[in-house]
Amino acid sequence: MSTYRVFPRLTRATPDDGCAIVNRGPYLYERPERVEISVAFTWDLPRAEQLAKLWSMVAPVEIGGPATGQRGEEFVPGRYLRDGYVITSRGCPNRCWFCQVWRRDGNVRELAIADGWNVLDDNLLACSEPHIRAVFAMLGRQCRRAVFSGGLEAARLQDWHVDLLTEIRPEQMFFAYDTPDDYEPLREAGRMLLQVFSQVSHALRCYVLIGYPGDTFDAAESRCRAAWEAGFFPMAMLYNAYERAVEWRRFQRTWANPRIVAQQLKEQG
Repeated sequence: MSTYRVFPRLTRATPDDGCAIVNRGPYLYERPERVEISVAFTWDLPRAEQLAKLWSMVAPVEIGGPATGQRGEEFVPGRYLRDGYVITSRGCPNRCWFCQVWRRDGNVRELAIADGWNVLDDNLLACSEPHIRAVFAMLGRQCRRAVFSGGLEAARLQDWHVDLLTEIRPEQMFFAYDTPDDYEPLREAGRMLLQVFSQVSHALRCYVLIGYPGDTFDAAESRCRAAWEAGFFPMAMLYNAYERAVEWRRFQRTWANPRIVAQQLKEQG
């Protein structure tokens, strides 16, 4: 008997062990001891409820995950994220109007540091210096180059952070351009990092929030291009993606596909 972990959607981060199930009910012979349904995205909650009904016929079921508003606790490698993905802290001291992180997890909390190469922390640079240095020491021991897909806050970037990044040479590091106040810190971060990293390598990435109330296609494209001018390869992130019109979803896909973005930026000159 074992615990099954059920995921409504397959992503790059979905675990791939024998007890990780993606978007299906139980087979005839399956009799797990219990079932945990993990939901990362709010738009998958209806499907999670459907899966819960199916699995409840063979075992007790619990629905959890970020989409439910459930507070994150200690990180267990490989349980809800594929091996290699790691979370060393939860929460964020910022109070961004569009973000659920601080509502769900509160201020930043440092966790035990497990091995991994893709860091998903909500705001790693808000952690203490000893914790950050310990995370980088861990990353330096990995067999793969680091990726900071959880994001690094440009306004918190300091020279000693750049020194640490220089030592481990990450494959990719993501920053964010969510509000107008983010742009000047983003430009300053670009100035600091471009002394070490090449812009054409696309190691410097930037999430650009688009499609929020009052946004326009022209303004969103302008922000994506501005991120490039600051030194970062843009990746559009659509606000409340599954509630936006199809035109916004199409626009987001255009500015999230690296090949298309590269071509558009090349045409810009």
